[in-house]
Amino acid sequence: MKRYLIVFSFLLLSFSAAKSQTTVPLQYQELVKNLMKQSTANPISNTQKMESPNRLLEFAKSMLGIRYRAASSNPNRGFDCSGFVNYVFSNFGFKVPRSSRDFATSGEAKKLEDARIGDVIVFTGTNSRSRTPGHVGIIYAIDGDQVKFIHSSSGGAKGVTISSLDEGFYKKRFLKVISIL
Repeated sequence: MKRYLIVFSFLLLSFSAAKSQTTVPLQYQELVKNLMKQSTANPISNTQKMESPNRLLEFAKSMLGIRYRAASSNPNRGFDCSGFVNYVFSNFGFKVPRSSRDFATSGEAKKLEDARIGDVIVFTGTNSRSRTPGHVGIIYAIDGDQVKFIHSSSGGAKGVTISSLDEGFYKKRFLKVISIL
């Protein structure tokens, strides 16, 4: 009898530990459920162009304020820049790189003048003299020459935020724009 009680207790503990590792906060569950309802009404395949990046950007915007965390693509722990971009696009069925360096060689490269809302913007790392990709974001708004992007910043904002290409030294660090949609 004791043996059965021990085995049952072990199974119960194993199940509850596995469940707690896969629990997603309720607000994200509801958001993803609503987005999935919308996408089943108007499905988008990876081969089709997304008619409007609005849903993608609204989803990204829902994560404003989530803290920065190096090497993470988990909203519960925080995001690094490429983890955030990867998480957002993956939630819409797009297979995108996990590292900012790999973003520079994926998608369709564009000039800044040809950028559209929803494109990925690629920057160097903090050393603007090194032209190695080290930071990415998603273009959020374009108003004339003013470009705003949503990203997870390890800088002063410390987390998911919206920045302007003109603030800080982003313009010096700019490398290219990549079209995923």
